[in-house]
Amino acid sequence: MPACFLFKTEPDAYSFDDFLRDKETNWDGVTNPTAVKNLREMKPGTKWIFYHTGDERTAVGTGSVVSVDATDPKVPIVRVKVGKRLKTPKSLDQIKAAAIFSDSPLVKIGRLSVVPLTEEQWSWFVE
Repeated sequence: MPACFLFKTEPDAYSFDDFLRDKETNWDGVTNPTAVKNLREMKPGTKWIFYHTGDERTAVGTGSVVSVDATDPKVPIVRVKVGKRLKTPKSLDQIKAAAIFSDSPLVKIGRLSVVPLTEEQWSWFVE
């Protein structure tokens, strides 16, 4: 089970600034079966990167999982809390240029909204 993930969102729909304001939220609206499977794998304490899609295409912050309620057979309810803004946001171009992402679903499956990360990839984002 991956210990880290990356969550994608349109900043116009829900931005990292919104997340900072809210402190906690339910991560919902996920419909892709692979992304839903990734949500089901999460446990309290799972850390993740907050990524703005659309024109921005940049990883901007961190968060962690508070709880996972998988009683709904279609989509689990994942409660998340805010972490910190990244010291250095990372653009999609930077991500694609980093060798540690060459086999990552982040660059291979562009439409996947919940992407597993390795510890090495997590560290690259937060360095």
